[in-house]
Amino acid sequence: MNAFTPVSMLHLGESVVDRRPHAIVIGSGFGGLAAAVRLGARGYRVTVLERLDAAGGRAYVFRQDGFTFDAGPTIITAPFLLRELWELCGRRMEDDIDLRAMEPFYRVRFHDGQHIDCSGDPDRMRAEVARLAPGDVAGYEKFMRAAKDIYRVGFEQLGDVPFDSWTDMAKVAPAMVRLGSHRSLYSMVAKHVKDDRLRFVMSFHPLFIGGNPFQVTSIYGLISHLERAAGVHFAMGGTGSLVKGLVDLVEGQGNRICYNATVSSITVENGRATGVRLASGESLTADVVVSNADAAWTYKHLLPSAHRQRWTDRKLERSRYSMGLFVWYFGTRRRYEDVPHHTILLGPRYRGLLHDIFERKVLAEDFSLYLHRPTATDPSMAPPGCDTFYALSPVPNLDAGIDWTERAEVYRRAIEKHLSATMLPGLENEIVSSRLLTPKDFESRLLSYRGSGFSFEPTLLQSAWFRPHNRSEEVDRLYLVGAGTHPGAGVPGVLSSARILDTVVPDAASLAR
Repeated sequence: MNAFTPVSMLHLGESVVDRRPHAIVIGSGFGGLAAAVRLGARGYRVTVLERLDAAGGRAYVFRQDGFTFDAGPTIITAPFLLRELWELCGRRMEDDIDLRAMEPFYRVRFHDGQHIDCSGDPDRMRAEVARLAPGDVAGYEKFMRAAKDIYRVGFEQLGDVPFDSWTDMAKVAPAMVRLGSHRSLYSMVAKHVKDDRLRFVMSFHPLFIGGNPFQVTSIYGLISHLERAAGVHFAMGGTGSLVKGLVDLVEGQGNRICYNATVSSITVENGRATGVRLASGESLTADVVVSNADAAWTYKHLLPSAHRQRWTDRKLERSRYSMGLFVWYFGTRRRYEDVPHHTILLGPRYRGLLHDIFERKVLAEDFSLYLHRPTATDPSMAPPGCDTFYALSPVPNLDAGIDWTERAEVYRRAIEKHLSATMLPGLENEIVSSRLLTPKDFESRLLSYRGSGFSFEPTLLQSAWFRPHNRSEEVDRLYLVGAGTHPGAGVPGVLSSARILDTVVPDAASLAR
């Protein structure tokens, strides 16, 4: 399809032949693509509207100077959620996607140069814990048993359940209390182990989905078990290969993805979403509208205030949002063979740094980094003899008032210097390709409210029923998927939000004309 074809022309004359109820999906991130597949399997004619020139959202792919850079998610932890989508289309994911299990999952490098390799093999992980903190082996085992119990409730029972009513919360409250969900994840970890380094290893996972380990509920301990049970994976060709696979599924259902199509508003009549209006001035009608756009952005900028009673501008402005992300993508003229696929490089502080980021909202002099080297697994993502990297640093969101036009390059150089002194010797002279994303880019490019990396911060009072609902509380036939709704951010979270959509959207047959 020509990217510049007017969206309205796509269905001219089609309505006579194709009488399937029409669903519009705003945004083509993982949540939007998964929603489109599920709606297609339910009998809907689906139009996905994407404002960028390619699908993916946060999983967009940059190709530059012969290097392939995955913009965002790089870790796949629940492949069964993806496999379901292929099965809904009568296909096998394995025929389209080469998903490689990572072993170890990632290396955590402490500020003093020591490290621990995090593994899905219980024996290997036990040995690593014993090497690092021999007195904490028993506590580690107790934590992993607790994480398994939490997983059974928090993920298996509640991960794809809509929280439409406060009574839904009341039903699960006893189980949540029993599991200690009132405690922070860090406090739960600290109860079991004493070594500060191990406390980090067992509590940092919420940072992958925008949460502060010292603030998020201990329910997020389930991630430790999810990794062990389902593994950590990487898609050959990069995460973009998964996006391409999902696009093929959508189009294979006879549905369409329209690029360069920016939605300016959701149209409402008699309390029901009836379609969208585009920035081009075009209007499209629909039987249901599903927004994979940032939830706060959806309510503040796409749904007129006259139709909002709960998610008012005041409520949105007073809500808490996740930290921002500073991401430096770079390619080197040489390969760093000793650097693993996934590395977490810790700075000298943990609690203090997160307090600066989440509470004080200041850009600290020190930092911690996630270093991604996909060419450790897939050399095709760089020219021969070269390496592809990105370095991601959690930073304050735009509430901090940081002028990234002035600070971005200074911050990048600090990261470059640190990597050169620790993991990538001589880096300054090896870079042949470079680009940056700051919280300001997240706001302007991805329409992320306040430039947050993961929408609403996943605190206890911004989880489940307290988040924007999957079935909009404001108008009928409007639904939300993605990071800002239940169950939250991360690839498993947004894929699960599409699972929930399946349970709340009406059957297409009931809307057929």
